Amino acid sequence: MRIAQVAPLYEPVPPRLYGGTERIVSYVTEELVRRGHDVTLFASGDSRTAARLIAVTERAVRLDAKSREVLAADISRQLGRVFCNAGRFDVIHCHVDYLAYPFCGLVRTPTLHTLHGRLDLPYLVPLFRDFPDVPLVSISNGQRAPLAAFNLNWAGTVYHGMPLDGFPFVAQPGEYLAFLGRLSPEKQPDVAIEVAKRAGMPLRIAAKIDANDRDYVDRVIRPLLDDPLIEFIGELDDDRKAAFLGGARALLFPIDWPEPFGLVMIEAMACGTPVIARPCGSVPEVVQDGRTGFIADTVDELVEAVKRIDTIDRAECRRYVERQFSVPRMVDDYEALYRRATSARQAA
Repeated sequence: MRIAQVAPLYEPVPPRLYGGTERIVSYVTEELVRRGHDVTLFASGDSRTAARLIAVTERAVRLDAKSREVLAADISRQLGRVFCNAGRFDVIHCHVDYLAYPFCGLVRTPTLHTLHGRLDLPYLVPLFRDFPDVPLVSISNGQRAPLAAFNLNWAGTVYHGMPLDGFPFVAQPGEYLAFLGRLSPEKQPDVAIEVAKRAGMPLRIAAKIDANDRDYVDRVIRPLLDDPLIEFIGELDDDRKAAFLGGARALLFPIDWPEPFGLVMIEAMACGTPVIARPCGSVPEVVQDGRTGFIADTVDELVEAVKRIDTIDRAECRRYVERQFSVPRMVDDYEALYRRATSARQAA
């Protein structure tokens, strides 16, 4: 099949550091190429891919501060290149959330839109009212919940997958807890710190700080770092991330928002590291409570989960990811959606 993959321009594909959406786009794109599909990737110019790369920016926006003010213009140029050439593709697969919705009704080429973000924001309500027929793909069933009242055109749910060779199994971890992600209120790093302190275990925090979260970090998080149990490492690249996750006794994921998926959870479990998480968003779909980690709500319950973490079989965490969250399984699911979309268009 001739397939267009449309990635955000905020990070390169794959990202050098943080960037879950761009990472998934890379996994999907490279596996499709490996399977013999003719794939064109629309992404930033510093992306690395075996597919044909078409870029409107030389570098990703987050890594090039000079381009931030023209992001909207760059996205418009990117989508113009995609949809003005729609006839060259059998299917267009967009990963830019709602930005491409107005275009897909203007072309005959089937278009799928994987939603990578949260869907509980009020400004999304009129958007989905105006575009009820756009073919959508969710990354968890829980992601759909805020829009349950709308009769939307869900093509399917495709759970994320990951390349297991990049996250080797670690049977004997170290003696620390891990937190990996963004330092933001919805990720609740302050709760992770409190849990670690009350459990008496070291916590290593590997995280990025977005500009709009700096006030929260300065006001809430930095005062909590002055403790011998807490170590802030900063943002990790892929080469160090697997070792960081694999060396942990558990990953703390005490989120307080409707997490659409949470890629770090399967990255940790692939290394054999159990996940201790709050029951928000996709968590109950990704973590098997009592088998690959613990799902707990209050701080007391999270602390108790830390104390019981050695009852989790790390080998089962790895086997679970191998069964449920591999890249081939993910791409099998997307190929099925592509075939269904193209067959429906041919029958119309």
